[in-house]
Amino acid sequence: MSKRKLILFMMVSLDGYYEGPGHDISWHTVDEDFNTFAVEQINSVGVIIFGRMTYELMAAYWPTPEALADDPEVTGLMNSTPKLVISRTLAQAEWHNTRLIKDNVAEELTALKQQPGKDLIIFGSGNLVVSLTEMGLIDEYRLMVAPVALGAGKALFSGLTARRGLRLVKSTTFRNGNVLLYYAPAPQPSAPG
Repeated sequence: MSKRKLILFMMVSLDGYYEGPGHDISWHTVDEDFNTFAVEQINSVGVIIFGRMTYELMAAYWPTPEALADDPEVTGLMNSTPKLVISRTLAQAEWHNTRLIKDNVAEELTALKQQPGKDLIIFGSGNLVVSLTEMGLIDEYRLMVAPVALGAGKALFSGLTARRGLRLVKSTTFRNGNVLLYYAPAPQPSAPG
């Protein structure tokens, strides 16, 4: 039995930002192709993981009547799929089917990856992505590159303390110009000894 993978999914601009100034994500292209992909992706995972800020945004939207009216299929999946929020500052996680992890993040996620079941996925959560990348816990990076340059915003991997190599595994082009890149961590060079 193979272990579960921890996957990152993030929409980024051509110049590497996952959100523009003022938390702007209006440039994210969400259309029929994206929704088909989103449903397939959520159906393929067993746990969704968020950092505190992304969790608060998601928990404020997906359980609402507006979300249900806008996209009933994705709303149902987002609300029913088990979720983890990783935060030292959040007091509690009230969104249905959500568990809060405050400490021992590497141990908790490593144990989850060893359990049988579908893969785990991180949505958004830039700061958490940096931490988990530095811990060597992310097994696959799925970056949806939108055909837009923002010039400013929050850069993916901002704050990473050391270079990390990735290798391209596959790519998918969408009709709207988005390109989904699938990367795996490249072997890290060993220290001279």
